[in-house]
Amino acid sequence: MNALLAVPSVAPGGLEAPVSGHFGHCDVFTLIALRDGKIEKMYLMPAPDHSDGGCMVPVNLLAAQGVTAIAAGGMGQRPLMGFLQVGIEPYFAGGHATVKDVVSAFVAGGLQSFGENACCGGGDHHH
Repeated sequence: MNALLAVPSVAPGGLEAPVSGHFGHCDVFTLIALRDGKIEKMYLMPAPDHSDGGCMVPVNLLAAQGVTAIAAGGMGQRPLMGFLQVGIEPYFAGGHATVKDVVSAFVAGGLQSFGENACCGGGDHHH
């Protein structure tokens, strides 16, 4: 399995960082390059301010980085549709405590695709 996986994380990010409860409120994206199911490289991308341009700002920035999948604890329908439009496969990471846990579950095929029924309504209300 080869992928560039983005995980919305709590600062400072990294494999031991807690997973952010919501894509739009994360401090940093931990990006994990996977080759043959193994971590090849890990780097951090600060979450951009998306007050101007809305949730598509981070979606487009992640796409420009070459991200192929995102595993998030929560997100609204607009970024979900945005990720699908730019070719980034969204997965639900709820229930996983750390980025490392998410990566392990992703590699093992244990993350479910993020469906519209898992979307947040926006604001501070999360599932």
